[in-house]
This record gives sequence, C-alpha cells and structure tokens, in this order.
Amino acid sequence: MEIIEQTNRTILFEEINPEKLDLLTMVGDTKGVESLSDEKIKEINEALLVKSFDEFLDKFSPVIYSFYNAANQKVLYTLKKPENIMDNCITEIPINKQNDFVKMLITLIDAKSAQGTANVDFKFENLLDMISPKKVMDDIRQSRKEIRYVYNQYEAIEEGDPQKLDVGDKLNYMFEEASQNYNNIMAMLPLAIEDIKTRLLLGNGDQKGSNELLQIGVLSMGENGELKIIEAPKSETTALTVLDDKANTGLISAFEEDYEAVSDISSGYVKSLVVRTFCPLPSTMQSEVDVSTEVQNYNTYLEFYKNAKDDFVKTVKPLVEKIIGVKMFFDQYALKNKGMQPTLLVTNTKLEMIVKSSNISRLDTFLNTVNAKNDFTNTVWFGIVPEVSMELGAKVKISRERFKGNEHSSRNDANTMESLAILLNAVKEYKIQIFFSFEGKEETTFSHIATAGIDRFIDKCSALVRQDYSEYAIPCIPNFTIIPKDKSGVILDNKMTINGVGAAELSKEKEDLMKLWIEGVYIGSSYIAAGLVAAWQCPYFLKESFKNTNKDYPGVRFDIESGDNALRTTTTMAKEISGFTNNIKNAINRKNFGFIFSSENAQVQGKDIKKITVYKARSLAGDGDEFDSIYKTTVSTYIERILRFSSNDFKQDNIVWFFSKNPSSQKSIWLSAKSYINSIIQEGDDINYAIDDKNGLCQIDITFNGNVKNLEVAITKNTAARA
Repeated sequence: MEIIEQTNRTILFEEINPEKLDLLTMVGDTKGVESLSDEKIKEINEALLVKSFDEFLDKFSPVIYSFYNAANQKVLYTLKKPENIMDNCITEIPINKQNDFVKMLITLIDAKSAQGTANVDFKFENLLDMISPKKVMDDIRQSRKEIRYVYNQYEAIEEGDPQKLDVGDKLNYMFEEASQNYNNIMAMLPLAIEDIKTRLLLGNGDQKGSNELLQIGVLSMGENGELKIIEAPKSETTALTVLDDKANTGLISAFEEDYEAVSDISSGYVKSLVVRTFCPLPSTMQSEVDVSTEVQNYNTYLEFYKNAKDDFVKTVKPLVEKIIGVKMFFDQYALKNKGMQPTLLVTNTKLEMIVKSSNISRLDTFLNTVNAKNDFTNTVWFGIVPEVSMELGAKVKISRERFKGNEHSSRNDANTMESLAILLNAVKEYKIQIFFSFEGKEETTFSHIATAGIDRFIDKCSALVRQDYSEYAIPCIPNFTIIPKDKSGVILDNKMTINGVGAAELSKEKEDLMKLWIEGVYIGSSYIAAGLVAAWQCPYFLKESFKNTNKDYPGVRFDIESGDNALRTTTTMAKEISGFTNNIKNAINRKNFGFIFSSENAQVQGKDIKKITVYKARSLAGDGDEFDSIYKTTVSTYIERILRFSSNDFKQDNIVWFFSKNPSSQKSIWLSAKSYINSIIQEGDDINYAIDDKNGLCQIDITFNGNVKNLEVAITKNTAARA
C-alpha cells in the first residue's frame, strides 16, 4: 500500500451532460505528443473525477431541456440543448436528488433494500405515486412549514445581531429553491391542480365531492342558547390575515416581491398561485368561485400534465438510469470510515465518439500518461461500459399489425459490440478491466434469465473470446430492475365533473382516471459489479466482514467465489426473484461465464441473506469452455506494477532480488503473509520466474491453486551490484 495507494480508480465511458467538458476535449490534439503534463492531468481530474454521488451531481449537473410547440400545444423534451431556439424559450430542468422522478427511484431502491422484498411481493404502487400532483404538493407543504419556521426565527432576532445574518442566509437558500420553478409552468401545474382541488372540494376529506353547496360559516349561539353555524361575513373571508401572527403577512410580501423580481413574464394568476401555495390564505377558501371554469381548468391542467409527464419520463429515463447507475457504483462502498475510497473518472462522451479512428489516440495518450508510469496515484484499474446493444433473435415477419405490440428496437444510445471491441483492444496495453452490461430491458433481467438462461449472452460475447484482450472483458448479467415493466403504472388523479347541484366532484368513471406507464426502469449491472470490485480493493472494507484482513494489502487477490465470501460481501441491492432453477445454475457452473449476480435464498452464520450476491466473477479469458476468475488478471497487473517499481523498470539484478529467498525480498514478504483474506500470495499459490537472456525477457509464472498464469516483461540489463 505504500507503493500503490489505490487499486480501484474506475473510468466510465458514458455521456452525462454534453454541455460540460469531456475527456476528448480536454486532452485535445495529441499529434507528436507522448504524454500529457501533470497540470493537464490535474485539470482533467478537477473536471471529470468524482469521489461521491453528490460530487458527481455537482460537477456534471445533469439536465433535460424543455420547450413548447405553439402549433400543437405540446411541451417537448430533449437531452441535448436545442440549437436555433432562443434561450428564453428553453427551460432547463435539473435532474438531481430534488427531481421528483429521481427522488422516487432512490426512495424505491432504499425501501426495497430495507425490506429485502422480491419484486413479486413489493408494493411498487405505494411509491410510484410520488410523481403525482398530490405527492408533489406534500413536499411543498413540508417546504413551506420549514420556510415559515425559519422566517419566524428571522423576524424574532433583533437587527444587528450576527445570528440574524446566518438565518438570513438559510432563508435565502430556501427561497432560491422555491423560486426555481417560477418560470417553469410545468413545475407549477401540480400546484395549480391541487390548488383547484383544495378550493372546489373543501370540506370533503376524501375529496370525492359532495351534493351540498359549501358556504364557509362561523359557530355561534342563538338567543335561546341553541348552537348555530351562520355564514361568515364577507369582510372576514376576504381579509388577508391569518390566525397565527404577522408571519404570513411578511411571507406574502416576500414571495410577491420575489416572484416579480425573478419571473421573466409576470402572470397575476401564477403569482397568486405561488402565494397560495407557500402562504395559505383564508381568501382561498371562499365559496364564491366559478365552478365551471375551475373544473375545466383542472381537467385541462391534469390532462396536459399527464401527457407532458409521460413524454418527460420517456425522454429522461435513459439519463436517469445512468445517474442511478453512478449512485449504485458508489453505494457499494458502504463504509463510514473511508479508506481506499473508489473514484470514478467520467469521460462524459459517448463510446462511439471515443473509439473513432480520429479520437482513439487521445484516449491512448491519456492512458499512457496515467497507466504507464511508476506513479500510481492516477492509475486507472477498471472501466464501465453499460448499454451494449442486445439485439433480439429473428422475429416472425408480420404483414400488418392487428394489435398494438412492443417495439423491439435497440435504444439510439446503445453501444455496439464493435465499439466495445475497439475499446478493449486499446485498453489492453494499459491493463484496464472493462465491466460491460447489456441494454436495460426485460430480456436482460433476473426474471428473464431465470427462465431463458444465459446462452444468448454467451453467443453475443463469442466475438470477444480468444482475443488478446479477452481477460480484460467482463460481461455482467443480469441487469437490475428498479421498476418492473408490468408494475410501472402511475395513477396521477381523477378528472373532475359537476354534479346535479352545481358542485364539483372527482369522477368515478374508469376513462377519467389519469394514469401513465413508466415502462420499466433498469440499471446496468456493470455499475454494481465495478462498484463492488472497487469497494473490496479497500482492506478496511474487507475488514468489515473478515477479521483476517491485512491492512497493508489491497483486495486484488480477494476471490469472491471462494467459500462463503459472496455471502459476506454482498451488494446493497435487494433480492429480485426467488432464485435460478437448478438447471440454469448447472448451465452457469458448466461454463463459468461472466460476472453473474444471484438472487438466491441463503444464510451465513445463521443470518438470512436479503441482498443480491455475486455467483460468478469471470472474464472472457479461457479456452471457451471455461473462463478465468477476474482476480487473476488483477493480481497479475498488481504484481507487474510492483515489480516495475521495485526493480526500477525491470532491471535484471533487481528482478533477481525481488524473487530471492532473502527474508527482505518482496516474494519472501508475500509468502510469509499467506493467511489473510487479501494476501497477495495465498495458500496453494506460488510465484516463480525465469530469465531468457537471449531474448531479454523475464517469464513470470503465477500459480493460483494449481492453475498457472503467465506474465512476460522485457528486462533491462545492468552491471551495478546491489548494495
């Protein structure tokens, strides 16, 4: 650990925000350039390297753009900023933890993880309505409670007190968050929908309407002592005062002033809506409203919101799946006291752009700078390539579509096998192990593999087998299901009607139920696989599950398939299915193919395992009938880098010393520490060398439980004797 401080830096080959800097742009023209300067690497790290999910969101600020088409009265969404459209006609929607769709998915993942419930039993509908207007309004109510609380604190502190300035800063931040949606009518629609419901259906707790007209009144006693509710005087219902204190009056003025200052195009209705939302007034509870107009507005808003939200979800889903994938990468390192914390370098450009003949040299120059030196601070060990195209088998040709069916086309942003192969060929020299996963769809989930097996994946990867780069190719299956396709319906609300006495009520008709379908959300297993492998590189992470961990060694030799290691070192993801059938498991064990996750019932030390575990951790290296464990490549890379450093770039006499029986030699030190879970050389392992003087090569044989892996390095002749 003193020589190589980290063995888990990972590079993500994905585009997150095209408006931000990317690796190709920052590296620039590399003609005649062998290596980048230290200043350039520092600049790249500052822009593209992240150590946490929050830092990732901060640096890349994922957004989606919306604009309106007046010709068809529709809102349009796009992941790339539209060109030739004026900026004031484009709305940027931040896709962060405050976004209702992202918030819903994170909450859903946390709930599933806490319960450990399989998909078939999990109540998805209880959380999916988080993007409905009602739930959006619940969040607003919590926000306005907090704003009111802080505003009261602010008002109570006397002028000149430094504490008032601190509270003012906090209040400014809260107003800033609230004001972000002033110019986003789409964000205001849920508020308008719930505002109308509150005013029209006031007094009906179930909000199903009533056959009696509502008149706000006050309780009084008659001359004979009888209780009466009489209609409240008009002057009382229109007063802009609230029951508690002056706080609301001050907040009303503050929000009105803020809206006028921030809004591009001021609207009296929207301003009143903002005030009513954050400062509820008695005047909002008046019975004299134009019911017909309000009901028409409500239904228009709700239908427009449903259609727009439907388009929004379909557009943003690929981006959100990437974002959640990054979160899952970091979540695997669930350690409070950070040690060798995984880091992620985001290329922020598409794979197909990187592997173009005109660009691949830029990647080569960057990797030559960080991976071909004896300074291992910025060395990249792993890579992630999600969304590799997974074409379906031959379909039966249909002359005409009688009924609406599924569209089986690949996603536009899917990576091709050809691009992946070019990348693997480029990174093999720099010994980067690439975790790749296939398109997120039903055909790549646990449920599908439990019935169909893994033969299709093996066939798909056949072109990558028996290649020089095969040991650096790690296919990851299955993908993780966040929301199953058949359980992805979101009920927004019911349309409103006017009953026989002119009062508004929610419709009970089936066709008036506003519902949209998310059509499933899936996370590429490459994110979780790379995240878990990066996590167990840290000895402090391993120490959480294994007492016999040596803090001086990384987890390069940790074999997840050995003993009960997989049951102790689980993912953070909840189980999805009851498990694979014995036939499927037998087929997997015969091939030992890929980095395969398992959703099985199991116990370790008397405790039920409720998380998804690793079943196999293999690369595509092997004879085609059985594949090698990924740790063999990691160990080989680690030993080569330690040897290069210790031998001063493979000087012959230093190599001889490295493998000597002297107690101070590196081999002797490793052999004396075989008993740890993360020992570099473990029981049954060995490491030997042979120098080929004629060809100037050193052949290193690394034995793993009887299986030998060969490593070859070019030696440097020298005559200086070791002191």
